[in-house]
Amino acid sequence: MQNAPYLTPEALTTFIRTALAEDIGDGDHSSLASIPADARNRAHLLVKSEGVLAGVALAHLIFREVDADLRVTELLADGSRVRHGDIAFTVEGRAQSILTAERLVLNCMQRMSAIATYTAHLTSLLAGTNAKLLDTRKTTPNFRICEKWAVLIGGGVNHRYGLFDGIILKDNHVDYAGGIRAAIDATHAYLTRTGKNLPIVVETRTLAEVQQVLETGGITRIMLDNMAPTMLREAVTLVAGRFPTEASGGITEQTIAEVASTGVDFISVGALTHSVKSLDLSLKAY
Repeated sequence: MQNAPYLTPEALTTFIRTALAEDIGDGDHSSLASIPADARNRAHLLVKSEGVLAGVALAHLIFREVDADLRVTELLADGSRVRHGDIAFTVEGRAQSILTAERLVLNCMQRMSAIATYTAHLTSLLAGTNAKLLDTRKTTPNFRICEKWAVLIGGGVNHRYGLFDGIILKDNHVDYAGGIRAAIDATHAYLTRTGKNLPIVVETRTLAEVQQVLETGGITRIMLDNMAPTMLREAVTLVAGRFPTEASGGITEQTIAEVASTGVDFISVGALTHSVKSLDLSLKAY
């Protein structure tokens, strides 16, 4: 998938197998005890609230991992706008297998759909500006792959996936290193020493720090952290297009449009992944 190098078949398989092992343990005893092994049935994914659907492609993979003979018929694709009563897909096959896969499918799709829904909403508030919406590393441990995927489905852009694929020199890095220039110089020395080629984003808290980054150079993007719109405009003017700019820190749906109007190139919002309410979905026999 474009802009998502982490979405490899190997990574998704590892996630699914780990999640299933956590849930199933030594067996889905409820299904094994009550449902004949040869019983076959069907179910559909029922949407019970409005939003943006996400996780359909993942559901295919989960059902296949549980039982390769399960047959999924997709009715709505990832990114579809849905409302109460819509059916996203049907699944047919061994009843025990459907029940074993049910909770993992729902857990993933409910949260992914919530993230995609909120991402789409915030992205709509950026209309008329050039700003792009970014996620952050404020994700659920061991579920990041799904949360980042959901942001893409909702129309957002992924920030770095983890600590390994990009450098962000935040306030603590700068303070521990002895200042912005020291942090940037040490970073370049590290990249030269290790032979790595990684983007460098530097977080700034004041216009003076922005000026220090501009004087030092050698970076990929300037992060403007917790700045009021007035200061953001001044910072964007000061940068004057020499580097892309990113606004971050405390940005909400009430303030994001004003932040975008300052001319920043990116806006990062941690709430995309840490503060959403799951979309109401159910897997129902029919």
